[in-house]
Amino acid sequence: MNQELQNSTARPPRRRMNENPKTDRFKMLRWWLNVIFMLGAVVGVTLYLTLDNQNTGIIVILVSMVFKFIEAALRLMR
Repeated sequence: MNQELQNSTARPPRRRMNENPKTDRFKMLRWWLNVIFMLGAVVGVTLYLTLDNQNTGIIVILVSMVFKFIEAALRLMR
């Protein structure tokens, strides 16, 4: 089997990441949007679990999800 691998004419698969490294122009913006999303999610869950009015926690979580959707859209726009 080892001999077959050495004599094979098939090439190893190319990795997309190593083929053409592009600079991500939105990297820092995406990073900050992720930070805002994570902080909003933690605060929203904390408010949801601690307050009697759970609507406040749900609203905070939904607003933080907007930041995540924006980040995902920027990731797709490469």
